[in-house]
Amino acid sequence: MREDIAIVQFPGSNTERETFMACRRSGLNPVEFLWNETHEKLTKCAGYIIIGGFSYEDRSRAGVIASLDPVINVIKAESEKGKPVLGICNGAQILIESGLVPGLNNYTLCAALTDNKRVINGDVLGTGYYNSWANIACVVESSQTAFTRHLDTGEFIRVPFAHAEGRFIIPEDLLTSLINNNQTPFRYCDDSGNIINEFPVNPNGSVYNVAAVCNPTGNVMAMMPHPERTPNGDVIFKSMAEHIKEEHGNEILPLDYEPQKYSIQQYSSDPDGIEWLVNMIITDNEAVSVHNALAHLDIPVTVQRMRHWEIIADNKTSSWQNALIESGELFNSNKEFIANNKTNNNSATFLVRHKEDMLGRQKQQSLTNRFAIDGIREIRHGVLWNITVNSGNFEAVIKQVLDNHILYNPFSQNCYKYG
Repeated sequence: MREDIAIVQFPGSNTERETFMACRRSGLNPVEFLWNETHEKLTKCAGYIIIGGFSYEDRSRAGVIASLDPVINVIKAESEKGKPVLGICNGAQILIESGLVPGLNNYTLCAALTDNKRVINGDVLGTGYYNSWANIACVVESSQTAFTRHLDTGEFIRVPFAHAEGRFIIPEDLLTSLINNNQTPFRYCDDSGNIINEFPVNPNGSVYNVAAVCNPTGNVMAMMPHPERTPNGDVIFKSMAEHIKEEHGNEILPLDYEPQKYSIQQYSSDPDGIEWLVNMIITDNEAVSVHNALAHLDIPVTVQRMRHWEIIADNKTSSWQNALIESGELFNSNKEFIANNKTNNNSATFLVRHKEDMLGRQKQQSLTNRFAIDGIREIRHGVLWNITVNSGNFEAVIKQVLDNHILYNPFSQNCYKYG
């Protein structure tokens, strides 16, 4: 008898067909589950696959809005019974943002999946969406996880990948613990099985060539490549089926790790820089989605968003700035414009920037090399979030917004008070 596996889909998920096929090939019975269905249907399933795609169009950050959905709490409770949970690509991002992986006490956020980084000899080849094929090696014993039972240590499979935010960022001390606990079961390798930490073997710049991370017990795994898109990946689903058939007697214990506390500092602009705040002429659906997600959490705020550019340069004449605008590299004048930040007594503004600003580097490189605009020393990219509190205690409501990490992930991004 095939075991029912919930194929969990959020608005924007798009790999359900391939996942259904992989499950059926591997002795599992896939059952469609939409995020807004009754939770009772979920509890009857023997395992869960959160599929790939672009839940909520990756607004604010890939996976973060879906991670705040009540259905994730059900999956957490079921995983504690030993049921397997596999998050593929966007599903992996959801597992990381929800804290299901790597599995700290109270599911505390402690890692990130962030923008791809493709660099050769110091040149930024790309930062966004990238799809190709990669080899991933199993680097743990077969019995360590629910997803490696049909693989030998050192064996690798060739699978496709397709993502924009697939780079694992894990604090160094936590990474050491994960390695020692066998919680990094798959790593990117070359055609000979050698693990080389450079592009294109490592296709997204993930620390330690990490392609997947699991919880301490090994029944929950976040995986960036797409094993469901090739029969090569069936070993992962067959392993999942074998795990389900066994008794789950092991106690699900959290990882003993205390993440570093991050504080929000006051933003200070560079004296040699100019700031551009870029707003949209059309409706900003990203801000709307974040507003709606916070509303569903009963947090009474209104959300506005602008992109923030800080250009550090020697030459800041009006003609030089016009050349920047005409390049179209920093904003699209057909739907965006340079604006001012308008606040009131009930609002707070936060600037969010990636710790490693690959997009800023790429734009500086493009403006200098392609458009021959001289004098640019550095470009810094960020997002400006303006949060207006509609009711309740101002400080308490702002704390609620920040505690949900919907605006930023402190392991890949910095957050500043602005203005």
